Amino acid sequence: MADYHFVYKDVEGASTQWDDIQRKLGNLPAKPPAFKPAPFTPAEDEASLPKDKSWIDEKTEQDLEDLEDNPNLDDDRFLEDYRKKRLAELREAAKVARFGSVVPISGSDFVREVSQAPADVWVVAVLYKEGIAECGVLMQCLEDLATKYPATKFVKIISTDCIPNYPDRNVPTVLVYNNGAVKANYVGLQSFGRRCTPEGVALVLCQSDPVLNDGQSGNDRSRKAVIDGVRKRFIEKVVTEHENDDDGSSSD
Repeated sequence: MADYHFVYKDVEGASTQWDDIQRKLGNLPAKPPAFKPAPFTPAEDEASLPKDKSWIDEKTEQDLEDLEDNPNLDDDRFLEDYRKKRLAELREAAKVARFGSVVPISGSDFVREVSQAPADVWVVAVLYKEGIAECGVLMQCLEDLATKYPATKFVKIISTDCIPNYPDRNVPTVLVYNNGAVKANYVGLQSFGRRCTPEGVALVLCQSDPVLNDGQSGNDRSRKAVIDGVRKRFIEKVVTEHENDDDGSSSD
């Protein structure tokens, strides 16, 4: 017959009178405090939280569209107007910042991608050849500018795909288009100065027209506004490089 042992355990924190006497005499350690669960706090219902501008700012474009028929905004004309304003801003930003890199195209793409680009889009097209060092140097600069100015369209095409028998001595060649017309062309790396940098290329591209667009300048697309922005970036880079040089020399 199996030998069963039963262990009886008192309620946690309970104590006998004998134990209490022993504790007073110092024969037993102090009784641990009884377990007390943390107070329960129900999670706040998002729908019941007060709505303000920051609540709208946290929403994505899709979220703002979904709020169009939200009854919580029906009685708050300010929030509804702000929702529409914020949605328009997000849509405009998405429309403007639609490029951001130097896109390769073929000869058959040139008319559609360059000549027939929308009238409000400036296109910078570079004719290049693989294996030519000067093309690589300029391409790095244009990739940098394409990232900084995503509302300007940058494309690259192998020179002989664009113009049959185009001489290698003329590459890289940069063509600037707007509204279906050639606005400027630059033949050879020397067109961008002795030291080809993204900032130097930017200044050359904007000599006569506001070619570069970062998508943040709103309707102010004047040549002066663009040039001022390019110069500001150029000065910031020079200052940063100078500070880095000073840090390097002081650590020697």
